[in-house]
Formats: sequence, structure tokens, C-alpha cells
Amino acid sequence: MKIAVTSLEKNTKSKMDPRFGRGANFAVYDTDTKAFNFYENKAKDADGGAGPKAAEQIAELGINKLLSSDFGPKAKSALDSFGIEMVLYSNEEKTVEEILLENIKK
Repeated sequence: MKIAVTSLEKNTKSKMDPRFGRGANFAVYDTDTKAFNFYENKAKDADGGAGPKAAEQIAELGINKLLSSDFGPKAKSALDSFGIEMVLYSNEEKTVEEILLENIKK
């Protein structure tokens, strides 16, 4: 299973980016390999439709569960169509590593 959270930077000590479609990066944890990977959000600077474009990237990365502070209606619809579980989550104090690891069990 792959779990992702929006992140401000490309490292495990980064804080969560509260935005989904225009968030800077995606921090991904693979529960099988126990590996963290970071991907720049290719849609963050899109003229329009950033949410659905980011959802496509999430689907291409094979993400099963996604945590973010906000999902716009178009992003939510796109993520639903890909069968990706969305979890509203907001904590400015925790690192993306802490957030991802605590959400493995949920």
C-alpha cells in the first residue's frame, strides 16, 4: 500500500503542505518496501484544473490513500474516480514522516 501526504519540501522532516492541487510536493510511503519517496506536484503551477491534474499524478504513482487539508470538488471527484481514499488531515506541528507513519494503522 502507498500512502501520500502533501508536503512543503522533499524530505521526511518537512511540514505538510495544506493544499492539494497546488501543493508543492507529495511525500509517499510504501508500506511494503518501507521506503519514503518525494515527487514534485507537476500541477502546482497549472493555469487551471490543478486538482484533477494532481489527482492524475497521484493515480499514476499508485497511491491508495491520500492525506491533505483540503480537496476541491473537482479534485475530490477525480480522486474518487481513481478509487483513492481521501483523508482530511491538518497538523502544522508534525513532520510528513510522523503523519505518514501514524496513518499506516488507520
